[in-house]
Amino acid sequence: MSTASSCFAQTYAEARGKFLSAAAAAGLEVQSHPHPLPGRDGEVLAMDVARSGPADAPAVLLVSSACHGVEGFCGSGVQNALLAAPEFRRQADAAGVAVLYVHALNPYGFSWWRRTTHENVDLNRNFHDFSQPLPENPAYDRLASLFVPESWPSPESDAQLNAFTAEQGVRALQTALSAGQHKHPRGLFYGGRAPTWSHLTLRKVLQEHGTVCQRLGWIDLHTGLGPNGVGERIFACRDDAAALGRARAWWGSNLTSIYDGSSTSSKLTGLMWLSAYEECPQAEYTGIALEYGTLPWHECGDALRADQWLENHPETGDAQRREIKRRMRDAFYDDSDAWKARIVEQGLEAARQGVAGLAA
Repeated sequence: MSTASSCFAQTYAEARGKFLSAAAAAGLEVQSHPHPLPGRDGEVLAMDVARSGPADAPAVLLVSSACHGVEGFCGSGVQNALLAAPEFRRQADAAGVAVLYVHALNPYGFSWWRRTTHENVDLNRNFHDFSQPLPENPAYDRLASLFVPESWPSPESDAQLNAFTAEQGVRALQTALSAGQHKHPRGLFYGGRAPTWSHLTLRKVLQEHGTVCQRLGWIDLHTGLGPNGVGERIFACRDDAAALGRARAWWGSNLTSIYDGSSTSSKLTGLMWLSAYEECPQAEYTGIALEYGTLPWHECGDALRADQWLENHPETGDAQRREIKRRMRDAFYDDSDAWKARIVEQGLEAARQGVAGLAA
């Protein structure tokens, strides 16, 4: 097994164990925020936080995993690789940059091989002021019964979605599906009607670790969009020219943005990273989502559709359940050594660039 592959795991429990061990080996204490529900195998779930660097460091780099549960197989591996990289930790220490590792933002989805939280909410669509009117998504409303049909598989729904794509284009379908919606709690990319457990817990972490620093960087690790093994750096700030300039200076001119249409991601609502401005207002914030490709977009979309159908039909037989869950994990985690090596290489590079940018 390669060094990169040894950082990854086959279950949430194994991933958490590796993270706790890697943090201990690096001499770091871990603060655990227990989740109220058990995992798929009865294991304890938690959002685990390890910090390298003093509490009063002027700059902090946050590296987070499993915003979208099952994507944590990738993100956890990158975090473990960073913890096991002495040259990276020496670079951060020398630069006076604290590194905050937040493992399993959504531990429930990680354990159960789901993208959503236990509330069936997409965490990265859940950051709203819920006292105000929530965004509308009329295109999702129109297609909701096709995205998650009453039976699975559903050739009839597929045919109607294909007709929509032929008329409106792939991008229109992707935006309708993924931008976020608040009317269909048993549907996909549901942003919820209140803050989730993960939402509230992350805010506590930011309040504890991000309210002293002058500069805050954030790398949030994701999978599912783009070419296999390629880590797209997606601008993860407000639509702000100064922040975009900093992000491109740190992470390269090929940085993409949801605001100008250059990203493989559609423009989204309720973004998690906006919490950095609200909880750490004293800090100059600069962040990216590092989005690693796995399978073609339509295959990932179909895996999500099947998984939500399964969630809505708990009476489903074991054989079909196993097939859908395996397809779900494969859509967001490539279990090959070659993929893992590419993921770690790009993750280390982005983290080093983040430290250098914060130090400058």
